[in-house]
Amino acid sequence: MLMKALQFLRVMLAGPAYAAVLLGAILMVPHALAQNTASPQSITPYQLTDDRGRVVVIDKVPQRVITLLPSLGEIVCELKACDVLVGVDRYSNWPERVKSLPKLGGLDDTQLEALVKLKPDLVLLARSSRVTQRLESMGIKVVALEPQSQEDMHRVIQQIAGALHLPNAKKRAETLWQSIQQKLDTAAARVPKAAKGTRIYFEAGTGYFAAGEASYIGETLKRLGLINVVTPAMGSFPQVNPEFVVKANPQIIFMGERAATDLKTRPGWQRIEAIQQQKICSFTPDQSDIVVRSGPRIPDAADLMVACLKRIYPE
Repeated sequence: MLMKALQFLRVMLAGPAYAAVLLGAILMVPHALAQNTASPQSITPYQLTDDRGRVVVIDKVPQRVITLLPSLGEIVCELKACDVLVGVDRYSNWPERVKSLPKLGGLDDTQLEALVKLKPDLVLLARSSRVTQRLESMGIKVVALEPQSQEDMHRVIQQIAGALHLPNAKKRAETLWQSIQQKLDTAAARVPKAAKGTRIYFEAGTGYFAAGEASYIGETLKRLGLINVVTPAMGSFPQVNPEFVVKANPQIIFMGERAATDLKTRPGWQRIEAIQQQKICSFTPDQSDIVVRSGPRIPDAADLMVACLKRIYPE
């Protein structure tokens, strides 16, 4: 499924504290440690339950972090901790900082040997990753986080901030989350009145995988005042029958531009109102990276949706 793929991290201790020890603490060094670190003696272990249901205790400040899901790396960077990253998955491409990091494959073909050579002390990855047990067997700390809803994302932002032992972790995480919410409110205020209450179908991946109302994409669409034909009872990202979409008769269809090229050839889809009236919101591959990731760029995804709605319903 398109929703499963992708990202990274890295924190550094400063040297003055070590120098102070060698000098027998003759000199007082106020900036003994870098911003994202603290003295080992003062660290309070951080405990979390990851998306496997496993309790993970992180009792040291991670200094070399790898992310294997793009949204996780994006969260790390938006928490102002991008410098801790030493490697990411092949799909990670934002922010610019991560493009130069070693790329370590995807969910099904993670380059384990290359990953181990980077000597990570924390790996953030998807619940569905195939390398989790191998990494844990080698003594590498692993946290599996795969947000499916905006509530999940809020929690994951808090957990990542805590796992990295960031200064003022709770406040930093909440500031980021509130910023995301404010931007979503701004996007929602820009939706054309004529678009409010329209029925939509969002195709999130090949094989008729749809973004349901219960997903973070569906929640964004609802925030914009749109009605998803894929109900919460159907799940976050269900694989739907093509006939279901025909019967649901959406007024607007959201999808990747590659998939949009064959809409008229799909049996029965010519009867769908969105296709008859050419109300299709299609996204380029770069735009799709933004729209389908459960990370801090959800407001940017909302902006892309609103921009299309404005083209369909000019005011």
